[in-house]
Amino acid sequence: MAIISRTEDLEILLTVIDSGSLSAAARILDIQVARVSRALSRLEKELDCTLLNRTTRKLELTEEGRLFSDEVRRGLDRLARAEESLRALRGVPAGRLRVDAVTPFILHQLVPGFRECYPQIELELVASENIIDLIERRTDLAIRIGDLQDSNLHARFLGRSPLHVVASPAYLKRHGTPQTLDALRHHQIIGFTDAPHLNRWPLSSPVTVVPNLSSSSGETIRQLCLAGQGLALLSEFMIQDDLAQGQLVSVLAHCVITPNAREPVHAVYYRNTALSSRITVFLDYVAPRLTLG
Repeated sequence: MAIISRTEDLEILLTVIDSGSLSAAARILDIQVARVSRALSRLEKELDCTLLNRTTRKLELTEEGRLFSDEVRRGLDRLARAEESLRALRGVPAGRLRVDAVTPFILHQLVPGFRECYPQIELELVASENIIDLIERRTDLAIRIGDLQDSNLHARFLGRSPLHVVASPAYLKRHGTPQTLDALRHHQIIGFTDAPHLNRWPLSSPVTVVPNLSSSSGETIRQLCLAGQGLALLSEFMIQDDLAQGQLVSVLAHCVITPNAREPVHAVYYRNTALSSRITVFLDYVAPRLTLG
């Protein structure tokens, strides 16, 4: 029996189901919404049935759509495993590897050179400031900073990255260097937007800061610090060069409690799939080259 459905259309269908909308699927796949819509229409025409009931508010799988998508998901997984098996026989890791991490980790820790060692791996780095669903985003591996929540993910511990309260020399010259925790009340604080746990500083007397300036991105906060806009609590993995070069200064070092819940760094991936050679070689390459602190 000939297979009439194209693999690309099937992957689009699963992305729509996992993300909940055509626009979200288009964003994840980095394609136009019209292309997503055409793929769904083409599938439904070829299969002569409705897979999704579309309304202005939501998408709902029909019974046919549920049965079909379940089989498609299993089929594509088998195909991926078959391809992986062939690559393993050749002993050369190949194929796409999608890695998610916060922007500062990608910029300051994911060292160059991996592609030269493994040219047949298509490395795709995705910067997300929040924790993502690996299945929904079709992501193989994520780097997580901080203590892990219980989940069905497997984790590989990569190390710890100490925290520092930092500011630029120019800021400290204008406003003075805080010597006590009480002095923080008199300083400009740069914090995180929509992440209350990151604004709870693990100091000798725990402090929940109320930022004068905030951002969802750690890299943006680093740049604001470098520009003399205030004090921030940042991980060493992203500021070690700034500290070494004197562009940022660590203050209140004696007050920062370590170890703390923001220090651990893990790589996470799903337990229910075999660890592919792509993930293995990536972690084996990256782990010894990290400079976390």
